[in-house]
Amino acid sequence: MIKLNPIPDDDPLLDRSKLLYALEQTIRYAEENGGVGLTQTKLFNRKFAHWGARNFNWPTYSEEKLLRVQKVLNEWDVPPVMVIHDVMTIAKWGRHVKGKFQLSKSIKQLAQHRGQLFGELTQQFLFRYNHGRMSRIDFQAPGDWRDFLNIINVEAHEGMTEPQLVKALYGMDEPDDPFEREHRDHRWFLSSEVLRPLCWMGFLEEIRVSEDRLADRVFWKTPLWPTCFTLDTDHYLVEPTKH
Repeated sequence: MIKLNPIPDDDPLLDRSKLLYALEQTIRYAEENGGVGLTQTKLFNRKFAHWGARNFNWPTYSEEKLLRVQKVLNEWDVPPVMVIHDVMTIAKWGRHVKGKFQLSKSIKQLAQHRGQLFGELTQQFLFRYNHGRMSRIDFQAPGDWRDFLNIINVEAHEGMTEPQLVKALYGMDEPDDPFEREHRDHRWFLSSEVLRPLCWMGFLEEIRVSEDRLADRVFWKTPLWPTCFTLDTDHYLVEPTKH
């Protein structure tokens, strides 16, 4: 795994992490309600799925938006709820006991130190979690997190699109046909299993160039990135051009 630089508990940059906030809200809910209720299949129950959609402050997955397409919300209908449950289980931050997910002593102690909580969450979510859980295709592109972070470190310094990242990592030019399979698969892998997790953690910011869903998205490093990462490609960086 890649070691992160420590960050103080009171650093306001931590507020950039949507997933950290969702985890903190989940911990608070569990402490106030004696745990998180489970379904018979040991998923977080509908009550919590709705609560998370209302309280995670995540516009893309707000209760209002999600209920436009379905009547009730299950764990898998609210991706941040599913991911938080997965990560807490992987990290052994709780266990399923008598119909509830009960917090471990370790996560209760860790929650008192926000910077450490963020660091541990980053390690668990970026480097241990199976991001293929949220992918629409069964495809694994070559490379590891050290490769991805070092290339993005340079490419996203002045703004980077997904096709630019595919080109930088795999040497593939963007095809005339947007549905050309090889390029599409590599692009979707990077989008769902690399860029999205970095955005959720607060290391990247995504900007859409237009309202067109097929339009390129531009990714920029947030101030949280250089605060937490020291990478081999840092010496290639120059100050971004001001427009």
